[in-house]
Amino acid sequence: MTLKVGDKLPAANLIAGTTEGPRPMTTDDIFAGKKVAFFAVPGAFTPTCSAKHVPGFKALAPEIKAKGVDSIVCLSVNDAFVMKAWGENQGVLDTITMIADPAGDFTKAVGLDMDGSKFGLGLRSQRYSMVVEDGVVTSLNVEEAGEFKVSSADYMLPQL
Repeated sequence: MTLKVGDKLPAANLIAGTTEGPRPMTTDDIFAGKKVAFFAVPGAFTPTCSAKHVPGFKALAPEIKAKGVDSIVCLSVNDAFVMKAWGENQGVLDTITMIADPAGDFTKAVGLDMDGSKFGLGLRSQRYSMVVEDGVVTSLNVEEAGEFKVSSADYMLPQL
C-alpha cells in the first residue's frame, strides 16, 4: 500500500514516549473520532527534524489547534525512550504526542518507509505530514528525498 488521500489508515500498535514512560497505543487510540495533525520524520535528534520540523509544529501549535485539531502527533521509527527524550529536549511533550514505531510496522503498512542505511539509520520513515480525520487521510504531503518543504507546519496550516 502507498498511502493516498481518502485512505483509511491501517491498524497498528505504536508506543507514545511520555513523561510517565512508554504508553502503548493503537492507531484507533490516536485517530478514531479525532482530527489529527500528523507528521513523520526520518529520525529523532537528526538535524532537520530537530532544527526545523518539530520546532515548526511547536511554534504553530496554537494556530493548528484553533483550526479544530484535537492533537498534533510526531512519529519516528525509533523507540519510545528516544521519542520521550527528544520530546523533552524539544520542550514539546505537553504539545506534541511523540510516537515510536519501533519496528516500522505502521510506516511499512502505509508504504512510506525508506532505507536510510547510507546515512547509518537503517529502516526509517520518509518525511511527510498529513491531516487525518477519524482515521481517514484528508491531506498528505510527502517530501522528495532530502527536502523539507511540503511536510512543514506552515504548509499544513491552510490544509486544516
